Amino acid sequence: MPQQGRANVQAIFEQDLFNFCCGDPVYELNLLVGRVSERSVTWMINTSKSLLRAAGFELRRVHPNSEDDFDPTAKRIFNWLKQLNIRTVLDIGANTGQFAAQIHKTLPDAMIYAFEPLKDCHEQLVERMKNAPKFKAFQFALGNEAREIEMHRSRYSPSSSIRPMSPLHEKAFPYTKGAVSERITVKRLDDIAEGLTLAKNLLVKIEVQGFEDQVFAGGAHTIQKAKALIVETSFESLYEGQPLFDEIYAIAKRMGFVHHGNLSQLLSPVDGSVLQADGIFIKANGTAD
Repeated sequence: MPQQGRANVQAIFEQDLFNFCCGDPVYELNLLVGRVSERSVTWMINTSKSLLRAAGFELRRVHPNSEDDFDPTAKRIFNWLKQLNIRTVLDIGANTGQFAAQIHKTLPDAMIYAFEPLKDCHEQLVERMKNAPKFKAFQFALGNEAREIEMHRSRYSPSSSIRPMSPLHEKAFPYTKGAVSERITVKRLDDIAEGLTLAKNLLVKIEVQGFEDQVFAGGAHTIQKAKALIVETSFESLYEGQPLFDEIYAIAKRMGFVHHGNLSQLLSPVDGSVLQADGIFIKANGTAD
């Protein structure tokens, strides 16, 4: 491999390995396969194994349709949900089913409704969850009004958003650049909730890449009934016009939810600063409407 090519591959590898070691919950090693040659991937895997083994860690392969690829510690970090007797889950921003698969494994008796607007991601979501009897997927986004809109489809699908990606995002994660437009449908959660069987207790997970405030605006009545929320919150603007943590915290607090910490945090590979966190919000006194 030419020296410059090896340097580029090493730079990509160091960035991805940093994310892997520092807790990026949506890290997918198979993303590398689409960016570099098979020889380069072999070199990176062997190097990473040596580095991680020296640090006391083990690198294992994750299969795309495995229930374990949302997060290797998911069995542990979701156990607290069992104590809340969750019977219904709304997975808003489901992507290919990473979260849905783990929640189904943790709460097998809960009904899961998943929302994913991108066509190919929705198809993968349905395929992944095909053996889950209490699961239904919808191919549309949730927002503050019903409409048709162009979505910014990233090469790295979990980074796709209705809002344009910010320069900070592109600098921190250059492999997410190169968005194309995809026409999607947006509906209001409160409008479609009447057609869902929302048995108590309700968990709402929102991971919509900077569109969180619009989901709350169009689903306030439904979200108000939840016992717990898991919301992706940002501390820096990764998407243009997005709400930051303080705004999401204020919305949740007005609804009677209390912040109970974070499931995980996303660190910048540039300087190690915290960019995002999956915030946990539980209804005050454990009650829900």
